[in-house]
Amino acid sequence: MSLTVPNDLLDQARAGEVDDAAFLACVRDSLPYAWSLISELVKQREHSGAEFADNEVPPPSEEARGQLLRCLASDSMRGALERHYGVRLAFQNCHRVAVFDPAATKALADFVTPRAQILNQKPELVDC
Repeated sequence: MSLTVPNDLLDQARAGEVDDAAFLACVRDSLPYAWSLISELVKQREHSGAEFADNEVPPPSEEARGQLLRCLASDSMRGALERHYGVRLAFQNCHRVAVFDPAATKALADFVTPRAQILNQKPELVDC
């Protein structure tokens, strides 16, 4: 299961729309590794002023890897995080998450090319 959904949030969803704040709290509480990694990358990018910040360190466990995969594979979770932080997210392999300034369209386009994906491959990442 991707998220541990509290009953009040489930009731909210049954009654209509779910606001981003409640959804983000659910994501933060359910996927703490993914939340903390993305939050840290946002801080790094803001501090450096760079077009993007990315992570190249594999997750510390399979549980953490699963959290990251579930978070970034979900359009709703990814979209909520992008709106919350005012960034664009991109993802390669099982752990290379990048946080982009929304104006960094060329850097984002370069990051998501087949060439970039191929160049990011390493033998030790075959099973990630």
